[in-house]
Amino acid sequence: MSTKNIYILGIESSCDDTSASVICNAKVLSNIVANQEVHAKYGGVVPELASRAHQQNIVPVVQQAIKQAGITKKDLNAIAFTRGPGLMGSLLVGTSFAKSLALGLNIPLIDVNHMQAHILAHFIDEEGSNIPPFPFVCLTISGGHTQIVKITDHFEMEVLGETIDDAVGEAFDKSAKILGLPYPGGPLIDKYAQLGNPKAFKFTKPKVGDLEFSFSGLKTGILYFIQKHVKENPNFIEENLYDICASIQYTIIEILMDKLKNTVKQTGIKHVAIAGGVSANSEIRKRLALAEKHWGWTTYIPKFEYTTDNAAMIAIAGYLKYLNDDYSNISVTAKARLKVTE
Repeated sequence: MSTKNIYILGIESSCDDTSASVICNAKVLSNIVANQEVHAKYGGVVPELASRAHQQNIVPVVQQAIKQAGITKKDLNAIAFTRGPGLMGSLLVGTSFAKSLALGLNIPLIDVNHMQAHILAHFIDEEGSNIPPFPFVCLTISGGHTQIVKITDHFEMEVLGETIDDAVGEAFDKSAKILGLPYPGGPLIDKYAQLGNPKAFKFTKPKVGDLEFSFSGLKTGILYFIQKHVKENPNFIEENLYDICASIQYTIIEILMDKLKNTVKQTGIKHVAIAGGVSANSEIRKRLALAEKHWGWTTYIPKFEYTTDNAAMIAIAGYLKYLNDDYSNISVTAKARLKVTE
């Protein structure tokens, strides 16, 4: 392989964060993320507002990423961008910009599957980073996805199990909404849970297949539980917030760990990774670390900045595709729905 440095610009615009990153080979030189605070007052992402904010943010974010990397546009070897899945309006902004820039610089364009990129973030070359060997299994957990994927090569993936209804990130955010916490509520549940008793309240775990997930019934159970107790005591949430959050988080993480245990048992693969926004959760990280001692797993936990939507994961996926000369045609289109295996 050539020793020449390869610079990839990654662009991520699948939801409500505009991000750009430059990597040299597999090392991150910059990873800029512009958050959109406008959605907080609506209690969730408003697609039209998201796409408008991307249009405002994408040029300065890309400029800052290139500047922070200490290079110029002429040094770039390719432009990688998120093709999907995501919000169509948001994806179109990133796709259109990436195409224009690649055409203007006359360099290759590389489309990236957002869900594959979450997994491939584990291949970012960082000091102290632990890169998983093939095959490994990855629990991908985010606001829109919950699935267990078997990875036999960078782009050879098989879904072993997934949610039959809602994603785990929704379970956290909707539970937070029931408790009256501001959006996004998942991180707040994690924060308050650390101050509470996880065994204070018991919530029923769903009965589904060994490798399948379901969070719809759990959300409903939490809603009815809160309604019942608030009716009896209007101050119930305020007086028990930490214990409620700890109990909700404990139940959700138990569900995730149960499925991982089943996966290792069925596949015999003891290299276990996590990816996606919810992998920033402190409890799942703690439980995975314990799994190494208790069950002899080798676990792979990404750095916080590579868990939520970010362009460094798009750039590393683009770099791995670049090494295979796997480029995109300029006619490539954004796709709101895209499976991890596509």
